[in-house]
Amino acid sequence: MSEPEFLLSVMDRHEDWCAIICLVGGGQEINTGEAGIEEWLRALERSFSHWQVHVPLTLTHSCRIQDEVTAPALHLATSIRSFRAERLSDFVGHVIAGKAEAARGVSEELPSYPLFVTRDLEAARAWLRSKRRGQERMGLLASSNAARLKPYGVFVKAKIEPAKWFLALSDDVRSSDALEDAATEFDVQGLELDWGCLCWDANYRRGANGWEALQFKGTRWQAVNDETRKVYIANSYRVLLTRARQGLVVFLPEGSVEDATRPPAVYDAIYDFLRTCGFQELVM
Repeated sequence: MSEPEFLLSVMDRHEDWCAIICLVGGGQEINTGEAGIEEWLRALERSFSHWQVHVPLTLTHSCRIQDEVTAPALHLATSIRSFRAERLSDFVGHVIAGKAEAARGVSEELPSYPLFVTRDLEAARAWLRSKRRGQERMGLLASSNAARLKPYGVFVKAKIEPAKWFLALSDDVRSSDALEDAATEFDVQGLELDWGCLCWDANYRRGANGWEALQFKGTRWQAVNDETRKVYIANSYRVLLTRARQGLVVFLPEGSVEDATRPPAVYDAIYDFLRTCGFQELVM
């Protein structure tokens, strides 16, 4: 049972009436059972056809809901996740879509939102510490399958304690502010930091035809062929790229010619693409 169907089944127990307000962002599906607004409509069509549905005119879908009403005012056209950059979501969308020129155009409209990329993780940490003020939060982020960041001290298999990571004081090594433990897309979905460092691994890399999704199994990277899994990996980076409200730095390793799982050319290609998108080289 998907999340929408479960929630609808619970609310459907009311003998009188009730309302569910769904705030659903695009491209946020990162796991089985998450399928955006389309899954809400499928669940309604399949099991709860007696509900009345109000949707914005901008929503296009294949489901047929008997009691569906269009309501233009329901479309929230401007993302306000970052108070410094209303168009950050547009920028990230172009990056994930592989549209470097469009991304660069939007990046020029984000003068108050720093976007940096570096090959030096210590430089990224230093930059975060230099920007943080007062009670602001900073932290390291990484994909849940960023397995080859381990040589750089970023070990995503070591699970964080989300409550401690987001709320503990800066002198607590479990805190995000300690810049030791990286949170994955599953830890931070729906939550934000003020300043973030996304540690980018080779599981989402540039290929001849655009982005390629891979997963690390055993001792090597393997191509992801399932289309749904490809979407989850792309969306995991979409989520991670939009977690910082005030500024972001991306750390891309140099790789190693002595380690076949960390080919320098792969990381170089990602770095070059992000630079083309509008990320500036971090100079400390």
